[in-house]
Formats: sequence, C-alpha cells, structure tokens
Amino acid sequence: MQARVLACAACHGQQGQGTDNDYFPRLAGKPAGYLYNQLVAFRDGHRKYPPMNYLLAYLPDPYLRQIATYFAAERPPFPALAASSAGVDVMASGQKLVTLGDPGRHIPACASCHGSALTGMEPAIPGLLGLHADYISAQLGAWRYGTRTATAPDCMQQVAVRLSDGDVTAIAAWLSSRPAPADPVPVPHGTLKMPLACGSEPK
Repeated sequence: MQARVLACAACHGQQGQGTDNDYFPRLAGKPAGYLYNQLVAFRDGHRKYPPMNYLLAYLPDPYLRQIATYFAAERPPFPALAASSAGVDVMASGQKLVTLGDPGRHIPACASCHGSALTGMEPAIPGLLGLHADYISAQLGAWRYGTRTATAPDCMQQVAVRLSDGDVTAIAAWLSSRPAPADPVPVPHGTLKMPLACGSEPK
C-alpha cells in the first residue's frame, strides 16, 4: 500500500502525518471507518475539493477501505506545536467548549463524542489532535454553512450551527495547542454515550 498511497503522501505525508499546509490534515491513526466515509464522500461528490474528487472518482469501495485501513494503522509522531496568537480569554473559552460544552445553548462538549483524550472513537469518530487551527476553523465553518455534510442525522452540523464565530476561533485555537496524547488510539466503540444521534455511527 505504501506505493499505492503516494498520491495521498504528496499532501498528507507518507504516513498520513499531515504537512505544514494548514489545510492538508493528519490522517494517521484516525478510525478506519471515519477515513473510509470521507473517501467515499469525496469520490461521490458529497465533499467538494476538486483534487480529491478527481483523484478518487473511479476507485471502488474495497480499494477505499484498504486506503482507510492503511492510514488508520499508521502511528507517526505528532507535529511540533505551533505558537498561538490567541489570547488567554480565547483559550479559556475554547477549553471550556471542548471539555464542558455550553448546556445553555445546547452545545455538547467536543470531548463527549471525541473522547476525553480527543483521540476519537471507533469506528467513525475522528481524533481532533495534530490539526492546524485554520483547518479546524474551516471545517467547523463548512458544517455551519452546509458546505460539508454527513449522513443524516448530521450531528456535527447540528452542533456547528449553534457556534458563533468567536466559538469557532476559540475551539480551533485550543485544540491546535494540545500536545500529542500518550496513547493516540481511538477508544473502542460504545465507550462514549453519544449526546446526539449521529448518522455516521453504526446502528
């Protein structure tokens, strides 16, 4: 598979570790089910990014599963943390939203779905660490405005539309400042009781 994923490596790194480009995310170690869902979404045009849409256009499901399984098993080091220009208040707000949510606005904590260590949950909830702030902000924005969607019920869209611009900035800043976890493996399916129904999760 190393030879077969060279096209992926150009943007995401040989082991899926991500690159210095803010918008090419880390793939390594994310649940295979999540990675497979994203590959299918790009192939079928549900996620719009022309290079990915073109690259995956004619790849069959079994091949996409092999790619997803390959990157899910990779464990390259996490990147060095970049210095954040966010202020103390912004970081505090981001930490609160990620770890506690905002019950008054019906915003669940990111950790309630992605785990207390933010490493995700099998088979389809991704880890949130090792990502650039601009990437996180862009994806939350895409869900807020409906340019990124998932299988209904789209739980991320339901959460994102309740976030303000300031919330998005704070969440992105705090998540991107987190060090690599001691154990980056996603927790087993069923470990977390999801606060919302999520269409990407198995029934």
